[in-house]
Amino acid sequence: MKTILKYVILFFLISCNNLSAQNLEAKVDKLLNEKFKKEGPGSVFLVAKKGKVMYRKAFGMADLEMNIKMQSEFVFEIGSMTKQFTAISILMLVEQDKIKLNDEITKFIPDYPTNGNSITIHHLLTHTSGIKDFTSMKSIKDIARADLSPKELVDFFKNEPIDFKPGEAFKYCNSGYVILGYIIEIVSGQSYGEFIDQHIFKKLEMKNSYYASHEKIIKNRVSGYRNKDGYMNTNYISFSIPYASGSIMSNVDDMLKWQNAIDKNKLLSSDIVEKAFTNYKLNNGSKINYGYGWHIKEVNGKLTREHGGSIFGFKSMGVYLPQEQVYVIGLSNCDCNSPTEITRDIASLFAN
Repeated sequence: MKTILKYVILFFLISCNNLSAQNLEAKVDKLLNEKFKKEGPGSVFLVAKKGKVMYRKAFGMADLEMNIKMQSEFVFEIGSMTKQFTAISILMLVEQDKIKLNDEITKFIPDYPTNGNSITIHHLLTHTSGIKDFTSMKSIKDIARADLSPKELVDFFKNEPIDFKPGEAFKYCNSGYVILGYIIEIVSGQSYGEFIDQHIFKKLEMKNSYYASHEKIIKNRVSGYRNKDGYMNTNYISFSIPYASGSIMSNVDDMLKWQNAIDKNKLLSSDIVEKAFTNYKLNNGSKINYGYGWHIKEVNGKLTREHGGSIFGFKSMGVYLPQEQVYVIGLSNCDCNSPTEITRDIASLFAN
């Protein structure tokens, strides 16, 4: 009798869990079907809990001209989520004792005009350097299609006046991550793309992740769009411009491999990787809600590590709740349809 009762209780618990999972799936389906229409540019979303996939679906179209429906394995430009890879690469070099976080950038780029200010690797990683964000410069339109070397790109903005003294404020800055990419090249002797490919993509078997290229044949690449009185193909930009601040391509499956590797310390020791997730402070002691390559925020009072991305034709968002071990990644192929808020909403659903 006790054995029968045990199996009845077990069956009841399994049934309840299945119903709960079905209810969650239905809620997420509803949210995403409302946001991403069948006939328009689409998205792919993945939810994982404790490293295991709980939800993985595609919505809308991957290519409007060829009438190709989106599929879950398709590859997107992920924009500023690239900064996570740049930050971890810097920490890898820190762990190898090739870089120190308090090294001044002039140690690597002696002719960089700091005008008497001490600008460190830490300042670049945390967006507290005061260096002007080159993407806000009007003259960026003059170089957007040009293939520049990292040095030429740094030279483009290095003489701009600083916005504030290092450490006095937080201001999101793509220029800082361009400089970090250039420093990775100087220290490692490899191009940024080669370093990421060898030390991260190959090591983690991220076979659908790339330093972006217009020329290379990339299997399952989706097309990017914008909406200006109707959908249009996105503007062309040379990938040498977003560079280490925004030029990586990937898919949701590889991004889960990335998140799991970070969580399980596959690339760095726990002491070093934790530096990426520290909520750093300004000179006056106020927190900036940013670590190295990740925003440190909250969803319904629960700690998150998150970052979005935006590049011509694409938007992306990844949210991780470390205490609940919930990861949500959303990739969209129209810069008119950001997945940021809906990704956070989904994370909240699965964290309960």
